[in-house]
Amino acid sequence: METQKKSSIFRFFPYTQGFRGRFLTAFLMVVVAVVANYMTPQVIRVTVDSVINSEPFNLPGFLVGWIESIGGRETLRQHIVLCALASLAFAALSGLANYSSRMNLARACEGTVARVRDTLFDHIQHLPYAWHNSHQTGDIIQRCTQDVDLIRNFVSDQLMEVVRTVLLILVSLALMFSMNVELSLVVTAFLPGVFLLSLVFYVIVGKKFQRADETEGELTALVQENLTGVRVVRAFGRERFEIDRFNRKNQEFTDMWVNLGGIMGFNWGLGDFCAGFQVLVILVVGAFFVEAGNLTAGEFLAFTAYNSMLVWPVRNLGRLLSELSKTSISATRLFDILDAEEEADAPGAVTPPLTGDIVFSHVDFGYGAGEVLEDVSFTIKAGTTFGILGATGSGKSTLMALLDRLYQLPRGQGTITIGGVDIRDIQLSHLRKNIGIVLQEPFLFSKTFRESISDGSPRKDLETVRRYAKLAVIDDAIESFAQGYETPIGERGVTISGGQKQRVAIARMLMQDTPIKIFDDSLSAVDMETDQKIRRSIQKNVRGTTILIAHRITTLMNADQILVLDHGRVAQVGTHQELSQQEGIYKRIFDMQKGTEQ
Repeated sequence: METQKKSSIFRFFPYTQGFRGRFLTAFLMVVVAVVANYMTPQVIRVTVDSVINSEPFNLPGFLVGWIESIGGRETLRQHIVLCALASLAFAALSGLANYSSRMNLARACEGTVARVRDTLFDHIQHLPYAWHNSHQTGDIIQRCTQDVDLIRNFVSDQLMEVVRTVLLILVSLALMFSMNVELSLVVTAFLPGVFLLSLVFYVIVGKKFQRADETEGELTALVQENLTGVRVVRAFGRERFEIDRFNRKNQEFTDMWVNLGGIMGFNWGLGDFCAGFQVLVILVVGAFFVEAGNLTAGEFLAFTAYNSMLVWPVRNLGRLLSELSKTSISATRLFDILDAEEEADAPGAVTPPLTGDIVFSHVDFGYGAGEVLEDVSFTIKAGTTFGILGATGSGKSTLMALLDRLYQLPRGQGTITIGGVDIRDIQLSHLRKNIGIVLQEPFLFSKTFRESISDGSPRKDLETVRRYAKLAVIDDAIESFAQGYETPIGERGVTISGGQKQRVAIARMLMQDTPIKIFDDSLSAVDMETDQKIRRSIQKNVRGTTILIAHRITTLMNADQILVLDHGRVAQVGTHQELSQQEGIYKRIFDMQKGTEQ
């Protein structure tokens, strides 16, 4: 498990650009709603003490003047409904303010989160291939969906709830102290204990939420892997094994949340006890103050109302802190992606024509667990066909990954040049637009044959698509489908054979018309006759530098030059005629395959 640095949710502040006015409006409306909500107990206090009873009006001067102007206490006694209307007006104001706050917050929040999603997806597209290889797809998806949703929920619900809670506590205490200092001090005495309880709870659940979030990512990755490899699961009868593996991980995930539920339940239970005890103490002490004449009946009613209104915000701190804990973990996981360094061009990167010789000079490279390539040097002449042969793990695909800069060749470990220009000094986008690659296991998107072949090409007319399909010897197979080129090929090309997928991928690459074309064992799933047809078609109709990586000698024998790799080192270089006469790896493989074919 990788070590993650803590990230504050406030790092998302730059993403609120353009929505801060709405956030400010939402905040101001929360203030209005809280103040309006707290006016109702004051209306009750004044009604009981100064309208029903004869206590002096304890109100601001302008309100006392207004009451006197309409006839004073007697008018209010005769029209007690005015007090009820005042209470109703404050309730209406609170409701309207809450509505405005919610609407502005929703617009601001959704706009901010949409920007975060766009930034995440864009950033992921520009992360190095090595980064993708070191992160599980399911975990990345979980971070970009559920973790983003947790951020959204916090901003849209909990963030303003924090503001509301703080305001409720401050306004409640201010009004309480204005009525009775001694009783307010009794209430205040309970607050440190509740804050301490919330703080301890936050510390305990923080790490547990992080582990639960990571486990959910592992669970998502497991499901994604199972669905992607469903053919293998069926072919090898691994259903029971996969079910047991999922059940174990699911049980681990379930146990974590049960444990978290127990901790949260204990917190809420203890909070309920503290809240009930606080209300009981205030009722007893408040009644004693009323009896002693230190508190009026109206003030006592208002005080108990404020105390009840204060109980929930204080108790709510635990929930808000737990949500803050989860959101902080989600922010950390998101910024673990956003902080990852994108692929970048070297200063002054150039865009030369990539039509010259390709030269590997003293290249050394490894993936961290030993060297894969050692002192590899060879030249691919421009416009020629170059073959690469070697056992599995000899470094054939690594050579092409380095040429396309899927992996970066560190300085001091050799050079790779095209037309005399170091590929590290070439703009990445330019380099990759001019190098076409077909992999042994090509990835096809869930599109039609026509869309799959024309993917990434500016020309998508059927005539052009068919021309390249014929070059890849896939046209007849496509036409055999009822819908022809408009036939959906399914997710990852699941509805067609391995050989058909390879030929579709070849047609897709050929349609890009790049000056450098790489076939990385991309004819392994086709029969020898089709292999020969494809090679002849490409040799006759396709221009540029062609690199063939294969295990079959027949695929390489017509190449202008053939490189033989052995455990990451150059073992032999030459034509088929030369290598087939030399003692070495190539001749042994050729003799063995020739005997097999005969």
